[in-house]
Amino acid sequence: MAAPVYPAWVTRWLSGQWRQKKRPPVIRPTRPLVLANKVANRREQEGEATCITEMSVMMACWKQNDFNDTACAEEIRMFYDCVAKAEKERKDQNKEDTLSPRGNLTSSKVNKLLRRFPQTTRYV
Repeated sequence: MAAPVYPAWVTRWLSGQWRQKKRPPVIRPTRPLVLANKVANRREQEGEATCITEMSVMMACWKQNDFNDTACAEEIRMFYDCVAKAEKERKDQNKEDTLSPRGNLTSSKVNKLLRRFPQTTRYV
């Protein structure tokens, strides 16, 4: 007695060929895979606050002395020195081409680099 003859689709389905595991999926990008010549301008997140301890010491002194500046002159001077030092560090950091506090380039610096080295869109 002969074995039954099944349609071709049944044999493919039983053998697992219908899954096409051997073929990778086809991915077609919607845009060309090239960097743009500029990035969006993003505001940098502010860093952590500075001179908090000096400010709290100054305010505690004011509270103890009924907000008298002459009694808290040393604490006020320490606070202003700390603010001046932090402002100087911030200005020095902005002058240099350094990374942001998170370790990334700012958007303005990235745009400057992309203007210097534009992306080629076609090859000669």
